[in-house]
Amino acid sequence: MPDSNLGRRLANRYELMDSIGQGSMGKVYLAKDMLLGGVPVAVKFLAQTLLNEQMNQRFMHEAMTCAQLGNKSIHVIRVTDYGVTDDEVPFYVMEYLKGQNLGQMLQPRPLQVRRFRDFIRQICLGLEAAHKGIILNNQVVPIIHRDIKPSNILVTQSASIGDLVKILDFGIAKLMQANNREETSTFLGTLAYASPEQMEGQELDNRSDLYSLGIMMYQMLTGSLPFRPTSNTFGSWYNIHRYQEPTPLDDLSPYGPLPKSLKDAVMSCLAKEPSQRPSNVSQLLDRLITRQPKPQTKPATSNNPFHKQVWPKDKPIAEIVFQQLISVQNRQIPALWVMMQPQEIKQHISNTGYNNFLFTLSPHPMVLWVTAFYGEAQGPRWLSSYLDLKKSDIQTFIWCLAETGNYPVLFFSKDFPNQCVNSRRLHIASPQQKLLKEWVLIARAFIPIDSPQTSKNILRKELNDNLKPRMLW
Repeated sequence: MPDSNLGRRLANRYELMDSIGQGSMGKVYLAKDMLLGGVPVAVKFLAQTLLNEQMNQRFMHEAMTCAQLGNKSIHVIRVTDYGVTDDEVPFYVMEYLKGQNLGQMLQPRPLQVRRFRDFIRQICLGLEAAHKGIILNNQVVPIIHRDIKPSNILVTQSASIGDLVKILDFGIAKLMQANNREETSTFLGTLAYASPEQMEGQELDNRSDLYSLGIMMYQMLTGSLPFRPTSNTFGSWYNIHRYQEPTPLDDLSPYGPLPKSLKDAVMSCLAKEPSQRPSNVSQLLDRLITRQPKPQTKPATSNNPFHKQVWPKDKPIAEIVFQQLISVQNRQIPALWVMMQPQEIKQHISNTGYNNFLFTLSPHPMVLWVTAFYGEAQGPRWLSSYLDLKKSDIQTFIWCLAETGNYPVLFFSKDFPNQCVNSRRLHIASPQQKLLKEWVLIARAFIPIDSPQTSKNILRKELNDNLKPRMLW
């Protein structure tokens, strides 16, 4: 039967193009935002069968929750608009994301440990934002998701960080207000992932989400659930969650033995009693994180090939970072120039090196080039350089950086700036090399709509909120 919504325009702005999914409370459509030139968005309607005052209120709370959380965390689906159709059906508009849900990704094989840690950290950051709450009636109101499961986790691609993980569907989320006590006679959630206290209709706190997260983490690592009921009924699942101990994680990963700390963290979330689980997401992350630095590279000392480089006269004698091409044997080489205190150079020169690039096209094309040196004793040392892609010399530099695929970090001492005292060469991943060239080409044709400083602020926020927490994992 043809869908009468296709081709419909909402609020004289959103033109519905295709049906793309079904959430816990309604249908989702791909649409074009005609006010913004046809930008793709997703529009979710409250199901016709749920049209009543209580469900309208819940649907509005879902939109409001995602709108606030989407601004707090990049790992929660972001809602941008809310409205009601002419026939009084509520809808809200959210970002349109291409990708797979976690359940689809786990179909062929579970995740390797490194990718698991990447995904679960992002999920935890989004969940932590929910548990810390939104502002409602001038009060901070914590949010309990109540339906954490693989199909509610979307993995999409970000040009700056690769895999970007987002939590979806806050349709049955619980607003933890003193005056918001719902009837508990009706179960809300998914049987395979529900906590014992959730199935019993008890008042919930954030530890109920951690139980659901524990089941999902188990599945992410092994491809299977920790429990197997005799039948898919409420009673069977309740007995499983309340009384049956989960199958140990030993030897269940197809990739080999799992780290003990990782197994212990996952199993701690599956405790029957909330008091025996981690008290919050932050505590769980502390248990999950185990940094393993890469083998250290010996520092270049007397054999420094760049020792003849001299600190430019137009740069202050100060602890700064900048990019500049250097000429070596008639070749132009992109380099990162750094001035530090002598003791800092000694501390960081042999530490593990990392790099990444963040990009924004609008409102002004800009790249944030991030290099970091990490040591267990010293922690991270961040070196950041903003590259304005509307400047021709910067375009040349980035293109050269992409072509070369590596760059030296030139260290200068504040006490002796007339000579490069040491250097380290870092490599750029092939996908990043390709992206750098694409960004240059895109930026050449783009007309800025705001100042470079606005883009710098956007990239600085993404660095602090998203990249720094996961770059040294």
